[in-house]
Amino acid sequence: MDILRSVLVILHLLSWAVVFGAALAGLRQRVMPAGLLHGAVSALVTGILLVGVLEMGDYDVNHVKIGIKLVVALVVTGLVFWGNRKDELDKAFFGSVAGLTAVNVAIAVLV
Repeated sequence: MDILRSVLVILHLLSWAVVFGAALAGLRQRVMPAGLLHGAVSALVTGILLVGVLEMGDYDVNHVKIGIKLVVALVVTGLVFWGNRKDELDKAFFGSVAGLTAVNVAIAVLV
């Protein structure tokens, strides 16, 4: 179970790294980078799977922290789905995605 948890943590953090990097790349191009949608969805899915694995094991889960992270992840994923329909996006869109991603990772590490 520890190996599965570790693999999910790695995939989850890499997914957020893809979202953050793609959002920063989008600041220059002002079009939706290819990996942004996939990174956001995979971060959301691996996060949900990670909480399930933690609940099955002998880990203490901070449900308030998980709830806040889930809301932020849903907002980021929703923004990316919305932005995927647009032809050109402004810097505020990519800044908000990058900022919310940084907040989500900070919550995971600091709280």
